[in-house]
Amino acid sequence: MSGFARDPKYYGDRLVYEPLERKWAGYHAQHCGCGRNWLEAHAIPAGFTVIPRGRTGYYGLVGPGLTEGVDEEKLTADVVWEAVTGKPGAQTWYESVHITCRSPEAEAVRKAENERIYAPRRERAEKAKTEPATEAQVKYLITLAEKVGKERFDAEFAKVIKGSDIAPRAPQQRCATAAKRLTKARARKLITALVGHD
Repeated sequence: MSGFARDPKYYGDRLVYEPLERKWAGYHAQHCGCGRNWLEAHAIPAGFTVIPRGRTGYYGLVGPGLTEGVDEEKLTADVVWEAVTGKPGAQTWYESVHITCRSPEAEAVRKAENERIYAPRRERAEKAKTEPATEAQVKYLITLAEKVGKERFDAEFAKVIKGSDIAPRAPQQRCATAAKRLTKARARKLITALVGHD
């Protein structure tokens, strides 16, 4: 998400505006359509400087009216809007500054919080790779097989079991029997694929 930021690790003590690339590229395409890169065609000639943020591909903009000579209680991206679209900015709200502290202590807290949130998700995902498909998944797969037909079911089933030791559905075998051989994770993938062809 675009916004104003302070991140000492990447920007030193500077206030920057971090634009969401696809959002601003979309604004540019809609309002200008010159076919050039919006930074090179408009932002830089308007006096903004691009500050890379490490090797992530993200960056910040600094410049007059955006991060220089501004009241930090009344921040808007109006000057960028005007440079990119050629129309006066009319932002009706003020933006806050996102401050990122990357001290060793703050990073340790962040990593611990990420672990608290994502460890159970990773554990569930790993279990789903080995646990058998649930009764509800099998029932839903039977319903989907009836809707899309055995030919489509077999084609998607073959894709889902690729790389595993699960055998394809035999010609006389019921779809329900074949579905019961799937793991929870593979059943989920098959459901997603069949719903897309529903």
